[in-house]
Amino acid sequence: MDQQERTAVLAPITTLESLREHLQWAIELEHATLPPYLYALYSLDETRNPDAVQAVAGVFVEEMIHLALAANLLNAVGGKPRLDTPGMLPPHPRRLPHGDRDLELSLVPFGPEALEMFLRLERPAPPGGPAETDRYETIGQFYSAIEEGLRYLCTELGAEAVFAGDPARQVSAGPFRHSGGQVAPIKDLESALTALEEIVDEGEGTARGEVWDGDQDIFHPDHDEVAHYYRFQELKVGRRYQRGDTPQSGPTGEAVRVDFEGVRPLRHNPRLSDHAAGTPIRVAQEEFNQAYRALLRQLEEAFNGSPELLGAATRTMYALKAKAAALMDLQDGDDLFAGPTFEQRP
Repeated sequence: MDQQERTAVLAPITTLESLREHLQWAIELEHATLPPYLYALYSLDETRNPDAVQAVAGVFVEEMIHLALAANLLNAVGGKPRLDTPGMLPPHPRRLPHGDRDLELSLVPFGPEALEMFLRLERPAPPGGPAETDRYETIGQFYSAIEEGLRYLCTELGAEAVFAGDPARQVSAGPFRHSGGQVAPIKDLESALTALEEIVDEGEGTARGEVWDGDQDIFHPDHDEVAHYYRFQELKVGRRYQRGDTPQSGPTGEAVRVDFEGVRPLRHNPRLSDHAAGTPIRVAQEEFNQAYRALLRQLEEAFNGSPELLGAATRTMYALKAKAAALMDLQDGDDLFAGPTFEQRP
């Protein structure tokens, strides 16, 4: 990376227009994580991999919460969240929006390849890692840049000028199945910083150096909940974190059962163009994609003045599973099954 590119990475957020632009990027970032997590989740046999299903489903739900919090943040500062746009659904493999060019997101069934991708996606910021506004190395560094921008603008313009969005556009919901997380309204700097802290802590751990995210594990009430990165470490290592464990020690608690054979062998990075129009797989993929687009439309409407539609969007999200199950029953050659493509229809 040359000096000009590095300057762009570290460029601070100093205007409301830039803040709104970066918060829209945050929405796009949070959404980009959803298809890979769903694809891996759909591939899992719940009876053979209950621990993996709990972990991946929990992370997916919390990423949905982060998406809603990012939309609340954008609404709070007078922006307009956008989800139902062609750029939201590029073919896979794809880059993380405005992120590290070396990080590639793919649609792959659960397994070692998926775990390594998720660990790279959720990895904690390095000690002393700078805030980064573009081509960020970690998600935490990107949100640090947003936090710095919020604090700067509140100092320069006053909090009332920054948080001038319509309070009626704020959504609230939760706690959700698979997570104790909640979507809270944002009205001032304090609530904005709380939302940013929740997003980062659930991804990489509290205090940027602990494995815990600050919540109680709803599936294991005698355990503290670990952040996304460390949940994937548990699945990789085959053990749970217990009190006293650190990022350096790794998990030393009870065994986590992972059966890599209990996974449906889905085709990697399927695309609509793989099959001719009108064929059973193509039709099923298009039906799934239409339902997913409907979900994005409902979310966009919920975030743009109709917060009551968040419940309808949640129901649509769960209905996607039935369409995915029907699609994944179709043979796709080479002893593989078909999978959803998460694409715009050409």
